[in-house]
Amino acid sequence: MRQETAIKLFEERKIRAEWDEQAEEWYFSVIDVIEVLTDSSNPRDYWFKMKQRVKLEDGIELSTICRQLKMMAPDGKMRSTDCTNVQSLLRIIQSIPSPKAEPFKQWLAKVGYERIKETIDPEQGINRARDNWLKLGRSEKWVQQRMSGQETRNKLTDYWRKSGVNEQNEFAALTNIIHQEWAGLTVKQHKTLKNLKTQNLRDHMSEAELIFTALAELSTRQIAESEQAEGFTKNAAASKKGGKIAKNARKELEAKTGKSVVTGENFLPPATNKKALKE
Repeated sequence: MRQETAIKLFEERKIRAEWDEQAEEWYFSVIDVIEVLTDSSNPRDYWFKMKQRVKLEDGIELSTICRQLKMMAPDGKMRSTDCTNVQSLLRIIQSIPSPKAEPFKQWLAKVGYERIKETIDPEQGINRARDNWLKLGRSEKWVQQRMSGQETRNKLTDYWRKSGVNEQNEFAALTNIIHQEWAGLTVKQHKTLKNLKTQNLRDHMSEAELIFTALAELSTRQIAESEQAEGFTKNAAASKKGGKIAKNARKELEAKTGKSVVTGENFLPPATNKKALKE
């Protein structure tokens, strides 16, 4: 089951959500919804007591309409939390006395509708991603490079999929081969250098890192196509060759500028960076 994690905003308040592609529906963090609707200083405790109250009054066990999903907590760690879809969330909202309940229901309908539109017209999803990056302070130039790199990545993974590569585990292994070859670091080591944990590495790359990643993946695809690579082993060989092309270009640029392309810089808030360095 493929999922997409996202942060949704209701009246400038963050609500964690995951899109379940198989079920084609959003799952929202119940704790986040309770915090928004009640302004409780301890929404987790509110949820615990609310479940007890509803069970006594209505004989309904609210936990049975929820599922546990791992989402990023405020401390930056992935933790399991109760989540539920729109239908079940509406039932939970009925038990929360809040003047925000009706506007929130309308917001839920809008969020679902927007996703349906994106499924019909993928360009809307692309525009949403672009707008989110700009809101996070990325430059237009960075966003353009990030989106261009994603297109290059998608063409490579399309080739892998057609050539018999197992998507669940071999995609990651091939990606790591390319990355280690061009950058001199594994994906995990690069994330550690940038003080990242669960964050997407590419979302914290510099413009140069994005360009060399794209060059490595473009080269890999074109080599694989020319060699008609099939299966993991042959695509792994093509990945190493493609990564080497980007590595040679990186070393030549570094020799001319005296600056390293691979950097520990990221786009994390200063407070998050300080905490990561202490750990």
